[in-house]
Amino acid sequence: MLICLTTFFFESNDREKKDKSILSLNRLEKIYWIKDVLQDNTAILKKGWNNTDKEYYKDRRVAIVKGNYVVIIRFTALLKAKLVTAYQKEDIDNILNAPDFDKDSEFLK
Repeated sequence: MLICLTTFFFESNDREKKDKSILSLNRLEKIYWIKDVLQDNTAILKKGWNNTDKEYYKDRRVAIVKGNYVVIIRFTALLKAKLVTAYQKEDIDNILNAPDFDKDSEFLK
């Protein structure tokens, strides 16, 4: 599976402009965590939640490993996805209550 990570490792100098002009060492340090999540066959896989429409996305996958490290990807085509976000979350109950991600999804065939 091909994952695009380019803008994830940058932060904005100006929050209003969202220019992503500064390389974030904090985010860069977590590249191996993200790799581990994407390759972990034991990761908990859930559907991503669309807060605007109050429904689950078909093209978003939420993976949880190491207890509370969350990685969200958005599928763009067959076996291709973009990293949406990755973070540590203390209370993951709301994610765990989401439906499981369908491993037979059109994006994985």
